[in-house]
Amino acid sequence: MASPTEILLAVLPLIAIAYLMVIQYWPATRAMPVAWVTAVGVGVVGWQMTPRWIAAATINGFITAASILWIVFGAILLLYTLKQTGAFDAINAGFASVSEDRRVQVVLLVFLLGSFIEAAAGFGTPAAVVGPLLVGLGFPPLAAVVVALTGNLMAITFGAVGTPLIIGLQDVFETTDIATPAGTSVPEWVAQIGVWAATFHVTIGVLLPFIGVAMMTRFFGEERSIKPALEVLPLTLFAWFTFAVPYWLTAYFIGPVFPGLIGSMSGMVFTVGALKAGFFHPDDDWDFAPQETWPTHWVGDIKPGETSPREGTIAADGGVVTERMPLWKAWMPYVLLAALLVLTRVWTPLTDFLTSTLVLAWDDILGTGLDNDLSLLYLPGAAFVFVHLLTIPLQDMKPGEIKDAWVETGEKVMPAVIALLFAVATVQIMIQSGKAAGIDSMLTILSDATANFAGGVYPFFAALVGAFGAFLAGSNTVSDILFGTFQYNVAQNLGVSRTILVGSQAVGGAIGNLIAVHNVVAALAVVGLVGEEGRVIRLELIPLAYYAVATGLLTMLFVFVIFPGVF
Repeated sequence: MASPTEILLAVLPLIAIAYLMVIQYWPATRAMPVAWVTAVGVGVVGWQMTPRWIAAATINGFITAASILWIVFGAILLLYTLKQTGAFDAINAGFASVSEDRRVQVVLLVFLLGSFIEAAAGFGTPAAVVGPLLVGLGFPPLAAVVVALTGNLMAITFGAVGTPLIIGLQDVFETTDIATPAGTSVPEWVAQIGVWAATFHVTIGVLLPFIGVAMMTRFFGEERSIKPALEVLPLTLFAWFTFAVPYWLTAYFIGPVFPGLIGSMSGMVFTVGALKAGFFHPDDDWDFAPQETWPTHWVGDIKPGETSPREGTIAADGGVVTERMPLWKAWMPYVLLAALLVLTRVWTPLTDFLTSTLVLAWDDILGTGLDNDLSLLYLPGAAFVFVHLLTIPLQDMKPGEIKDAWVETGEKVMPAVIALLFAVATVQIMIQSGKAAGIDSMLTILSDATANFAGGVYPFFAALVGAFGAFLAGSNTVSDILFGTFQYNVAQNLGVSRTILVGSQAVGGAIGNLIAVHNVVAALAVVGLVGEEGRVIRLELIPLAYYAVATGLLTMLFVFVIFPGVF
């Protein structure tokens, strides 16, 4: 058993992150480099890590971070491409035409469209995209941010085409010496973890669409009640069902890349179809009180109802004529993306080509035995960029629009570069510290101490640990990188299912996104309400508490009662 001094040293990098970001409100771009320096100091003092091992672990982390950044870059580039062409205006108008009821719009735009954007792009983009769409429809900006952050939680674990599980767990586990179920590779085992994460989400997420609507009617409705939300409960359950069934089946039969995409597309098709056929629509449309009665903190620099359609041709009278893009054309880039991702994962000759071409590999990094690589063509970032190039002629992008899409993408991605590089490098130092010294690593010592302290009730808190990581780092992926190995070791020490406990971690990483400072700031910024972070986080604690407690109870039930024999 580790000494108190060893435990204190091992936890110092995490304390540095928590103190700087939570207490001092430092951005991750400043806090993560300090955490890395702290981890280096701890590695030298407590684990006798040599400069060679520190450099190798850091390089290993940078390579993994580059993989994440490549996906982020491509996803955001396609997102801003569609904003420039007016495709998102068309998609939004398509949903708005289905119903003028704000409750229905929350189900369609927040739960379904938001989940689709999360599944395709991830990294905080749904709230940053859906929020302005809701404001354009006439939602109070503060309400738009609150509901936009709440609604896509089920998709986050599989966001950016499975990045949290593939990069956050699979790539990390492949650099460690952990055991997997007999006859199962690390990717196959991570796919099993994804199934358990989907099982948690499907069970607990049954109320998620309803919670989004209830948050709106209770805190932003004229009557300040959840009663109007109860009137659309059948619709929220139907939307959940048409999302959840294909979502879980996809996780089970295909893997962690497509559950969010297929689930959200299925939900959109069936829910919109049912509404247009006359099912589930409330008798009376619900709306907000008149704008002049709204509190001042609900509205910032952007007024509800304002839109920014794509600039059109100049009419004879000198006015601007705007023509809405056909809905099929607006959706086509994401249809192409889904098809391309499926093709590159199921057609073996293409998969083999992509995984062996333009691969930047570094084996035996600095003679330490660490290996890592950056597969530029196989990672989803390449698919996003390729579809961006196809969209240029497909949606007739002008040179100025192409430039603006790239500039906006750079502005969005750059703050994440330093944060991700040093966050992943910090974790790698904590993981590799044991290998460097031939003793237990920092994370192993922390897991032992946590298991000894919490004892048999630890599984209840596993998701909260994941949520804490996402709150600190603003990313489910980084939370999985920070705590995936930690959760594995705790489960092993307790003698409970490692698969289920790591699955709970993957769900917890999604929960923490509700209050992740980065996400909240980004969502408020795009609706002109920067400065209201405290109000938003306080409200988001409500769905967070529900989801975290329910996940904790379900984890305890799974590992001790229903599935105690799972690896």
